[in-house]
Amino acid sequence: MMKFGCNYSYWQNSWKFSYEDYLGMVNKLADIGFDILEISADHLYHMTDEQIAGLKAEGEKRHMEFSTNSGPAKEYDLASPKEEVRKNGIAYFEKIFENMHKLGSKVLVGAIYSFWPTDFVETDKEAAWERSIACLKELAKTAEKLDVTCALEVLNRNETYILTDCHEAIEYVNRIGSKNINILLDTYHMNIEEDNMYDAIREAGDLLGHLHVGECNRKLPGMNNSINWMEIGKALRDINYDHYVVMEPFLLKGGEVGRDCRVFRDLSGGATPEQMDGYIKTSLEYLKKCCLGTK
Repeated sequence: MMKFGCNYSYWQNSWKFSYEDYLGMVNKLADIGFDILEISADHLYHMTDEQIAGLKAEGEKRHMEFSTNSGPAKEYDLASPKEEVRKNGIAYFEKIFENMHKLGSKVLVGAIYSFWPTDFVETDKEAAWERSIACLKELAKTAEKLDVTCALEVLNRNETYILTDCHEAIEYVNRIGSKNINILLDTYHMNIEEDNMYDAIREAGDLLGHLHVGECNRKLPGMNNSINWMEIGKALRDINYDHYVVMEPFLLKGGEVGRDCRVFRDLSGGATPEQMDGYIKTSLEYLKKCCLGTK
């Protein structure tokens, strides 16, 4: 059964988020009707055991599950030509896996094969594949031991050169060869890179471990219907998809989020926080109908 979630950053244009903010977001999303809160892997990396236990307890109280999202810094680049950087990245993700296990978060998602946002200083794709695949084979052992799955995000050409469409992502994860490493597709990125995003979902099939959703300009699903959400839902049902469907909308310009996600104009229509609540509640109801095929 598909479950529906939202990234923690929807209401703000900063990546900063405290432990207390997360406790509040668990309750906010639960009240709206979400099943999943997608948290920052780096925030989780820096949490104490007491904070992790507190967040887990709050999630259990509100029946909220957690996915963990990573846009790694360059110092953790698993595709780096520098061996010490790759080793640093492996140690970083192993600690994240351990903290995910403590929290009960089952899936790590994002461009963990490199760093984000990339600077395109290195663009030797074949060499990057060799280096990052070797690192992910090593990390897969820890993921398997801790029952964590890694869903590698396929990004558009402006954000990475390593994985830019579903077809090559399938080849990449098959070369890793672990049941705990699969693919994340994102409707925003697919709209840029795939010939047909609905067929890309079908091509991914059992390897699709996570789905990010948003309109082509990163608005909430259904805000402008630049994407055929009914067809997205049909494609998911065709492959018997039973993982998370997570909104990753970015409506507010400025700040770190606006800089990194290239939001240079307000997409919210000048919305108040209360109006932002209404937008996402309406979008969630619509998305569920489309994905689950209900009326």
